Amino acid sequence: MLDVRRMQVLRAVVGCGSVTGAAARLGYTPSAVSQQVAALEKEAGAALLERVGRGVRPTAAGLLLTEYADAVGRQLAEAEAALADLLAGRTGRLSVRYFATAGAALVAPAVARLRAAHPGVRIDLALADPDPLPDVREGRADLALVVAPGAGGAPGYEGVRLLPLLDDPYLAVLPRGHRLAARRSVPLGELAGEPWVGSEWPGPCLDAQVSACEMAGFRPRFVVESEDYGTAQGFVAAGLGVALIPRLGLRGRHPEVVVRPVKGPEPSRSIHAAVRETAPVQPALGAFVEALRAAAAS
Repeated sequence: MLDVRRMQVLRAVVGCGSVTGAAARLGYTPSAVSQQVAALEKEAGAALLERVGRGVRPTAAGLLLTEYADAVGRQLAEAEAALADLLAGRTGRLSVRYFATAGAALVAPAVARLRAAHPGVRIDLALADPDPLPDVREGRADLALVVAPGAGGAPGYEGVRLLPLLDDPYLAVLPRGHRLAARRSVPLGELAGEPWVGSEWPGPCLDAQVSACEMAGFRPRFVVESEDYGTAQGFVAAGLGVALIPRLGLRGRHPEVVVRPVKGPEPSRSIHAAVRETAPVQPALGAFVEALRAAAAS
């Protein structure tokens, strides 16, 4: 097998027309250059240089290898430049999982910000399955947006690191003619006797609602399970109950509902970016996390 470094030495000798000139260019001794060329001739099984006066010129085999050395040199330079871009975060490819309500508020502006700063970074986006963490843990996704578990954590988060982005408060959604609709805010305890419209799948989001209600001294009585924010608003508008919906889920409000802040306590879900604990450093990933944080702050 031909040694690429020795081919570059041959290239320098042919370019300079002498072993001495190549040695000066490369910072080697003439003896070291001659040894490298001799070793390459042994690998090639052919003479690569012939003497002409005080200099040398390539044989047909030497000229052939010099041409390939030129191509290899260009490829190495391109590889070094590409690697520098990757290590600086100017290029790369990220696979991101997200859930619907985080898409418009966090992911879209973060992707726009990253593309403006690093147009060479490609981002593959996909709506998350109910549990995107196995994709992160096993390397199929670089990042997933998740709602973190409450105090004490939850199983399934081993092997991932959670980076806090945003606390998304739940707001009370009431029929327009509800007895509490005129209030500026609604004490959570005053909803204890109301029929409730469910808006969440079982998991951390629903747990945040139920936990806050228990702190207020009651457990909500769900009469409708919608598991969708828009549908839940429709049921509330029809007068079938009240609901708690996170702020990010209320970008499209039904005209027949009123929305009020909740107090005593204020339910909230905590949105995090999940990344693999053992993942190597990726500047593009770090830049995307910062873009998500900027979107959350705005």
